Amino acid sequence: MHKLALIGAGRIGKIHAANAAAHPDLTLSHVVDPVAEAAEALAEATGAEVATLAAVLADGTVAGVIVASSTDTHLDYALAAHAAGKAIFCEKPIDLDLARARAAADQLKAARLLLGFNRRFDPNFQALKARLDAGAVGRIETLQITSNDPGPPPLAYVKVSGGLFKDMAIHDLDMARWLLGEEPVEVFAWGSCLVDPAIGTAGDVDTARTVLKTASGRLCVIANSRRSGFGYDQRIEAYGSAGMVRADNVTESTVSVWTEAGARADRFQNFFLDRYRDAYRQEMAHFAEVVSGKAAPAVGYADGVAALALAEAAARSVQSGRPVRI
Repeated sequence: MHKLALIGAGRIGKIHAANAAAHPDLTLSHVVDPVAEAAEALAEATGAEVATLAAVLADGTVAGVIVASSTDTHLDYALAAHAAGKAIFCEKPIDLDLARARAAADQLKAARLLLGFNRRFDPNFQALKARLDAGAVGRIETLQITSNDPGPPPLAYVKVSGGLFKDMAIHDLDMARWLLGEEPVEVFAWGSCLVDPAIGTAGDVDTARTVLKTASGRLCVIANSRRSGFGYDQRIEAYGSAGMVRADNVTESTVSVWTEAGARADRFQNFFLDRYRDAYRQEMAHFAEVVSGKAAPAVGYADGVAALALAEAAARSVQSGRPVRI
């Protein structure tokens, strides 16, 4: 059993804590959070102990650290955990500042760092990737990624999130890199505030379309909105020289009702923690292999920096109205 410590007892921290506690090769030993009540509640629920970050880093029996704290702490905590010799599972993004993230290359390139791009572990998207890699539709040419939230997050969250591109679209930018098989070299994006004017007042957009282009000419269009109007909208279409591979939305059940009026399926899942429940479990299972030395991180520091570079380029493109070279 490998002992893990969790930093951050918020919403995503609770998911990672439960998955770590449920894994047969892991035990959640410590919970770190500045809010004592949150740390104590999660520790009690998982059989862990409340601890300080310093105590966790100094404890030689702790093999790995899960960084699920606020975004502005990700990089600092990852660096501290690496310096202490721990394996690291860090939520995305690696940081909100690209220059600062790149400055950590000397330390983190060699780190056992798994970055939390959980969608790479989604069974549906993994099946789509496998079909592409097997050449089921020939050579990939274009990609369409749709990612629309059911509704906008609280304004207080928007103000500290880093903006739509670094907070929301960064998942899709990582998926684009993973599926295209080539690095994008040019980004063009449009952004608008169509859902909630308060988001615009806070300096962000809530609706965006981003186009990525690789050196060979492969194209990806990413559609993002903070509000779908019909549930959590997560779709991918990959077009190749001999056809298309598609991953569609997931419904609450496979039940449908057929009448003379037509067929009616169940509603789409309405929350990211439901839609990606299996992905989060598989992500933690992979981290268990990283901690034990059985596997290298499938997505790491370099992927985090590359996705952050694309997110910053998209934001600059919206501001300038021009394409941005990477």
